Amino acid sequence: MSISLEEKIAHLPLSPGVYQFKDSRGNHLYVGKAKKLRNRVRSYFQDSRYHDGRIRVMVSKIDDVEVIVTDSEAEALILENNLIKKHQPRYNIMYRDDKSYPYICITIGRKPRVYPTRTVIRDGSKYFGPYDHVGHMRRMLETIRKAFDLCTCAVSPKLVNKSRGAPKWHSCFDDYLQNCSGDWDDDVYQTTIEKVERLLSGKIGELIKDVKEEMEIASQALEFERAAKLRDSMQSLEKYNQKMKIVANQKVHRDVFAIEVDEEVGEACGVLFKIREGKLIGKFHRFLKNIEDKPRSVMMQSFVEDYYTGQIVGTMPDEVYISDPMEDDDPLLEYLWEQRGKKVPIHVPQIGEKKHLIDMAITNAKLNLSERKLEKQKAERDRIPQAVKDLKEYLGLQRLPRRIECFDNSNIQGSDPVASMVSFVDAQPRKSEYKRFKIKTVEGPDDFASMKEIVKRRYSRMKKEKLQPPDLILIDGGKGQLNAALEALDEIGYRDHVEVAGLAKRLEEVFLPHKADPIMIPKTSSALKLLQRARDEAHRFAITYHRQKRSERTLKTGLTDIEGIGEKTAQKLLKEFGSVDQIKKLELNELQNYLGTKTGKKVFQALQKK
Repeated sequence: MSISLEEKIAHLPLSPGVYQFKDSRGNHLYVGKAKKLRNRVRSYFQDSRYHDGRIRVMVSKIDDVEVIVTDSEAEALILENNLIKKHQPRYNIMYRDDKSYPYICITIGRKPRVYPTRTVIRDGSKYFGPYDHVGHMRRMLETIRKAFDLCTCAVSPKLVNKSRGAPKWHSCFDDYLQNCSGDWDDDVYQTTIEKVERLLSGKIGELIKDVKEEMEIASQALEFERAAKLRDSMQSLEKYNQKMKIVANQKVHRDVFAIEVDEEVGEACGVLFKIREGKLIGKFHRFLKNIEDKPRSVMMQSFVEDYYTGQIVGTMPDEVYISDPMEDDDPLLEYLWEQRGKKVPIHVPQIGEKKHLIDMAITNAKLNLSERKLEKQKAERDRIPQAVKDLKEYLGLQRLPRRIECFDNSNIQGSDPVASMVSFVDAQPRKSEYKRFKIKTVEGPDDFASMKEIVKRRYSRMKKEKLQPPDLILIDGGKGQLNAALEALDEIGYRDHVEVAGLAKRLEEVFLPHKADPIMIPKTSSALKLLQRARDEAHRFAITYHRQKRSERTLKTGLTDIEGIGEKTAQKLLKEFGSVDQIKKLELNELQNYLGTKTGKKVFQALQKK
């Protein structure tokens, strides 16, 4: 017998660890870490007034909870990050990467390989990065080649043997140019690799100083060839160092994090500045999704933790600066302490040089978000059907008619008057947004008045609820129906919000409010076919509704008025015999056989009187 969720939560340990919420199908809803698992998990199921709407929805779906106990919060932090990446839970903040970021890899082995890659393999190799731009990585590789004469050819990670390192050196392109470092002595090679690691970690000033001392020692020992090579190395390093932007007066190692949110698109951008020895050596950004109802403190914590617990190596900072306070920085502080070997303070600067760095990072985040929005808009424009683009040109509309709402009436000699509205988005029907209307204020077969009524009702409500208006209102009919719709829009003060057109069926002419003569769109044009599809769909939807209302009226007046006959029995009769007229033709015994003696007689006598 399985224990309930409440019992499981009550017996969770008061230890650090990771909890995983799952739904009834076993799918991961959320992964989180905790200093005390029982207290943290229980908090989700206590007073819901303290939770936002998104969390309340998540809690309603939780069917099971699994926990993994760890020795420390730092371990829980790393495990949480790995589980989130593995399971991609719906309610965790996720990262939207359009690409794999480039790294510089230093492999393991007797003669480690240095090469660029976008694939990280956890085999003990060291990865430096990620680089925000491939050009920055290439400049670094060029500096390594010029400063140390070291081979930096790209090599597929699949070809790197875990025990022997990179493939045979003679396969390297640099070997073909007689410029390969594969034949160096092991000691020289290892010393060079250590220098490369210092360069990639941002310790450029210290490295230049050491290389200069080596050059002077070689010169004094009359090793002029070696001294010349060291001089060339120093000059390459100095040239690279001069290109680094000085952003701090002190030669400190800092990481600066900033978050900017775009509420309109529901995304945020996190930006990191890597400052080493007072110079900006790298910039990195990521886009955050699933941020609805998430406070900035949670977003900041997620971004910073993901960075430090991810595939990043190199020099850990002396201090960390963030644009917004984190919800809980204890696990991160513990993790940084373990990595750095000493305290790494986390601050939210308010004034001075450090605040200026935060502002600069926020500006970059805003720029990234605006560029992303432009990319989305361009991609959206590329996806817009040609029919929509052509329709804008033919009708001279102010904006693309991506959303069209089309209206039609239906009645037979004024009986059961109804109307319909169908919605087309990017030339495709959006059936979930179709509307049906009973005509309430019009007596008799008056198409103009009926059109005015439904247009007025539809857009009065849209205006009241402040909903986004359609790009084009399409009226089934000519000038009369179009003018009736325009009168309705004028009366509610909505005319300036929308563009309106009428499609007359006889010649497929399009009438516009500001043109005396109709527009004739070519018969073969996809734009005209789009209007015809919308008009025909509105007509079909209106006819279907009209038949339904007429059937209901016939049912009520013909059968349900008979005492003892309910709607269920009436529908049963109609289904069996087809219509009220057919039922009238039945003999008494036929009705009694079907309905019973008493009820059959009532129906027979009532129908004979009609």
